[in-house]
Amino acid sequence: MADETSATPRRDPIKNPVGNTAAQRRRQNAVSVAKERREALFRTKRLCRVGVSSDTDAPGDSDMMIEEEQSILEAQTSAAVEELKTAIAFQGKGAVQKKVNALRDLRRLLSKSEFPPIETAIASGAIPLLAQGLSFGSQDEQLLEAAWCLTNIAAGKPEETRALLPALPLLITHIGEKSSMLVAEQCAWALGNVAGEGEDLRHILISQGALLPLAKMMFPNKGSTVRTAGWALSNLIKGPDPKAATELIKIDGVVEAILRHLRKSDEEIATEIAWVVVYLSALSPVATSMLVKTDLLQLLVERLTNSNSLQLLIPVLRSLGNLIAGDTYTTNAVLVPGHEITDNIILALNKCLKSEHRVLKKEAAWVLSNLAAGSVGHKQLIFKSEAMQLLTQLLTTSPFDIKKEVAYVVGNLCVAPAEGSGRPSLIFDHLVSFVRSGCLLGFIDLVRSADIEAARLGLQFLELVLRGLPNGEGQKLVEKEDGIDAMERFQFHENEDLRNMANQLVDKYFGEDYGLDA
Repeated sequence: MADETSATPRRDPIKNPVGNTAAQRRRQNAVSVAKERREALFRTKRLCRVGVSSDTDAPGDSDMMIEEEQSILEAQTSAAVEELKTAIAFQGKGAVQKKVNALRDLRRLLSKSEFPPIETAIASGAIPLLAQGLSFGSQDEQLLEAAWCLTNIAAGKPEETRALLPALPLLITHIGEKSSMLVAEQCAWALGNVAGEGEDLRHILISQGALLPLAKMMFPNKGSTVRTAGWALSNLIKGPDPKAATELIKIDGVVEAILRHLRKSDEEIATEIAWVVVYLSALSPVATSMLVKTDLLQLLVERLTNSNSLQLLIPVLRSLGNLIAGDTYTTNAVLVPGHEITDNIILALNKCLKSEHRVLKKEAAWVLSNLAAGSVGHKQLIFKSEAMQLLTQLLTTSPFDIKKEVAYVVGNLCVAPAEGSGRPSLIFDHLVSFVRSGCLLGFIDLVRSADIEAARLGLQFLELVLRGLPNGEGQKLVEKEDGIDAMERFQFHENEDLRNMANQLVDKYFGEDYGLDA
């Protein structure tokens, strides 16, 4: 992601020798987790098969048309659009109910199949008809059916979502305070699908005024409505432009609503609100600064401690990591060594490191790496906890992505915060303990990896070992684990930083005089 905002970088002393890229990495992580959310745990765009009202009909299993020929479904859809045209043109007795019935028939067709006939509906001219169905003064039943149709069309392919552009102003109007809650929620669902499609559509929605009414939909204690609004907002503000996130946090009542729902709401609502916090804290330094001065951190730690919901724990972990990385107030004034909240967050993170879910292990290690980049007191708290054993095990046995995050934690635990631009000093007992427990081989594996960031991290840890262990012990251990061979592969590497780092280490510690005194 482009670095479009000035954010306080993560205090990451092990990375100082080659430059600190923590702020950019934090924003990149927000994007990567958005992709994971879309592809796995959540859909960025959601098909609506069961309406927001409990009174609306829901398709049963027999209605799903799993085995029905797509061509038949498409023919029925074309006929339904033609019927809608007729109904809209009709002016006689029962005209309103005729329109509602026609909209309902089309909505059922767009809700039946896992692959609804969206392309056919658009080609048959459904969009302008559905926009007319949203006309001012229409009955709620008509508005609801029209918005439901548009919701499912917006859940389609990119070009199908973009077909909704003419209807966006009306959808935004109907999420205003004058609309019924059911109509507003269904329109918010449609807008959330549009926002999930891409940055250009998010810009259009924001320019047309979608942010404020969506934010206000979070204010009441209306479960389904808050959940839908939170999901739509997280799609709308997820960047990469930070402007929407900053605008959202400045709306009166937003911070209070976020805190209230994280404190009292069920896990489904809390999950969607936590995703809003993820993007606020990843993209907007203004939002981060405001949020860390509330009791948000305490609420997130409580959710992390008490919940076993994977869907909730992921955004909670990501929010904690962003807040710790993004504002020094977090570690200097809130997560202070000796405070109960600091002990609790370390216990909760250790719980996640022991989880069977690899994504929780990875996220927990990422948060812990940010905390481990704090003061010596923070490093000692982590080191004395169960994390020491867990980190050692994960570094030697985990898949690459987890191993890389764990390596950041271990590296940060082994160095004290640097003063000014100087080289960080070693925390000798931490370094020796990790090396004695077998972590060196894990870092040498990172040096051998094709991942540039991981290789740099591995080289930095080797420098700590070679510099820190006395009487040539570091050289002997690195040589024993084939670390010299791992470094020498960078002799002609295309990356200048890695090439220079590796060559300097080999020259300094394994030069012509190495081994002569043996």
